[in-house]
Amino acid sequence: MEKQVLIKLQDIGKRYVIGSEEIFALRGVDLEIYKGEFVALMGPSGSGKSTLMNILGCLDTPTKGTYILNGTDVSNLNDNELAEIRNKEIGFVFQTFNLLPRLSALDNVALPLIYAGIPEAKRRERALEVLNQVGLGDRVSHKPNELSGGQRQRVAVARALVNRPSLILADEPTGNLDSKTSIEIMELFATIHALGNTIVLVTHEEDIARHAHRMVRLKDGV
Repeated sequence: MEKQVLIKLQDIGKRYVIGSEEIFALRGVDLEIYKGEFVALMGPSGSGKSTLMNILGCLDTPTKGTYILNGTDVSNLNDNELAEIRNKEIGFVFQTFNLLPRLSALDNVALPLIYAGIPEAKRRERALEVLNQVGLGDRVSHKPNELSGGQRQRVAVARALVNRPSLILADEPTGNLDSKTSIEIMELFATIHALGNTIVLVTHEEDIARHAHRMVRLKDGV
């Protein structure tokens, strides 16, 4: 069976102008990621990995080059078009969880479905389904402050899965967790990957990156 390319980056560059100074965060990056892959994006601080992640996540656009995501050229889309692609194609998991404190776990998970225009009954059903999938079926009405760090990250993972995105983008997902909880979260990512999800994990920790099946290392924007 031929592998399908989900992400294709060609000659991606990103340059920032600060005052009279030009900073090249990325210098002609080429990268292909296939559907169903689990890839770790590694590099020290200042290597360009955060910039690359922002471009992969359609949070930023490149200064040059082409980015094809699931058959769509997203390199030159405007902000509204990028927002639409993000909501449809990408599930985000952040280091700081980014949960809304006043909402229950269920309502936090269902949020992306509101933007997608899904009716309430369907939203609740799907949110419950993914909360069960991440082992939190008994915590649906808990608010973030009633959950442990690991449980909060599980809610964030469920929220990333709820739209059935083509890509899960995890940015230092274990950065705020102790080592035991980090291992549990990485085991959860392994389970999600086994179900056929494509995961790109951004980390600077070798032991976390080892959970992925391929490592891509960045240095000085290359």
